[in-house]
Amino acid sequence: MTTSGDADEGRPERSDHLDRRQIVEAGYRGDTATALAGLSSEDPSLRRYALGALDRLGVLTEDQLTAALGDPDHRVRHRATELAARYPTVHLAVALDDDHPSVIETAAWACGEHSTVPDPILDRLIALTSHDDALVRESAVAALGAIGDERGRPAILAALNDRASVRRRAVLALAPFDGPDIDAALERALTDRDWQVRQGAEDIKF
Repeated sequence: MTTSGDADEGRPERSDHLDRRQIVEAGYRGDTATALAGLSSEDPSLRRYALGALDRLGVLTEDQLTAALGDPDHRVRHRATELAARYPTVHLAVALDDDHPSVIETAAWACGEHSTVPDPILDRLIALTSHDDALVRESAVAALGAIGDERGRPAILAALNDRASVRRRAVLALAPFDGPDIDAALERALTDRDWQVRQGAEDIKF
C-alpha cells in the first residue's frame, strides 16, 4: 500500500513552499528539481539562490541566465550577471544597459572575465567609462584593460584624469598596451597624488 508520504517522497517542493535553506541545500545535494522550482518562485530571493544552486549543479543553461538578466528584481539580475562571467556566450548587452548601477558594474566586470567580447559590447564598455556612477566607471575601465583591445586605449587614458579610485583601475588597465602615449601616461602617474596610482605605475613600468 502506498501512503501519501510515500507518494510525495522524491518530488520537488512546490515553489511557494520553499525557503532559502532548501534552495541552497539543493545545490549541494544534487536536487535539480528543487533548484528549478526555486527559479520559478514569486520570491525574488529564491530565484536568486536558485541560480546559484543550478550553477553549482552544473545544469544552469544559457537560456535561464539570459532570462534572469531581464528579471524584474535587480538582485536577481545582479546574481545573473555575476554568474555570466563563466558563460562567455551569454550576451550581456541588456545588463550593461540596466537601470541599476550595481547590475551595470557587475556586468562590466563579467565582460572583463571573457577573453573577447563582440564589438557592440566593447563600444558599450567604452561609453560606460563616462557613466555618472564611479563604480561603473571603475569596472568598465578594468574590463577594457582585461580585454586589451586597442580601441579601448583612449578611454583608459582619459580615465587617468578621473577620481582616484578610477585612476587606480586605469593605471593597471594600461598594462596590456605599449607606445609613447602609454609611457607618458605612466610617467605622469608616477607623480600622482594618490599613492596607489603611483604604486600601480611603478609595478607596470619597472
